Amino acid sequence: MPGLPFRGRRARRAGELPDEETRAHVAGAASAAAAEVAPAPAVVPDLTTAAFFDVDNTMMMGASLFWFARGLAARKYFRARDLALFVWQQAKFRVAGNESADDMHTIRENALAFVADRPVDEIVAVSEEIYDELMADRIWAGTRVLAQKHLDAGQRVWLVTATPVELARIIAHRLGLTGALGTVAEVVDGRYTGRLVGELMHGEAKAEAVRALAEREGLDLSRCTAYSDSSNDLPMLTLVGTAVAVNPDTELRAVARSRGWAIRDFRTGRKAAKIGVPTVAAAAVSGGLVGGAVALRRRNRWPW
Repeated sequence: MPGLPFRGRRARRAGELPDEETRAHVAGAASAAAAEVAPAPAVVPDLTTAAFFDVDNTMMMGASLFWFARGLAARKYFRARDLALFVWQQAKFRVAGNESADDMHTIRENALAFVADRPVDEIVAVSEEIYDELMADRIWAGTRVLAQKHLDAGQRVWLVTATPVELARIIAHRLGLTGALGTVAEVVDGRYTGRLVGELMHGEAKAEAVRALAEREGLDLSRCTAYSDSSNDLPMLTLVGTAVAVNPDTELRAVARSRGWAIRDFRTGRKAAKIGVPTVAAAAVSGGLVGGAVALRRRNRWPW
């Protein structure tokens, strides 16, 4: 019997039966070889249920738009001074939550000014590089697991973020998600104008985007789930049947506790302890936006 291990062959030459361990090994190998292996069962799609994930500090450590801008600055798309000013404005936007009309106008006007007149294809290609360089290692492993559970259940998963939709789609694609809802930039003749179409994907705009997508895709929002770190996303969180606070700021943590929402905190204990003051929380968990801006401001003695 050629297939027997050495001990079995020696046992036969001695006129003995193979020992029990050898017989078990041969039987197991033969059984495995003869087994019919059917394809792995496909996940049955659940087309009326979906999950929606905020990106900044929920799916990713820090602010995706900041890392995007930093990557563009490294490629000389604009000056360090412009980056610092952008950081300062975005930090105010992130921290305040109740921006004045003047602040929001400034933010809208400047949000994508640094890509004005650039070809869309060029920025998309650069965004791929920036994701690999600055963002891929900043994805929260715990949040990614949460998203994968929805996918494994046959549900679709979208990112919902203030970052440009082109970059948001890249993040979603790299994570194996369904797609993304992001801020839409105006494009004319294949080039960015630097202006937005409507508003930044922020606050109520996120809820409107989710509502519109649900209508288009036939989603039952009462069966959907939304995840965010910020009280600014309460319109989206309260729109769906299940809300989860991920790495929550102080206000969202309080709301989540009062409403019995699940809380998932993937930060270290030291960082999580810093959320006593909203401004400190935003600086601590947004990749150093405020600290970086202040440092640049002091170093260069700029008047803004």
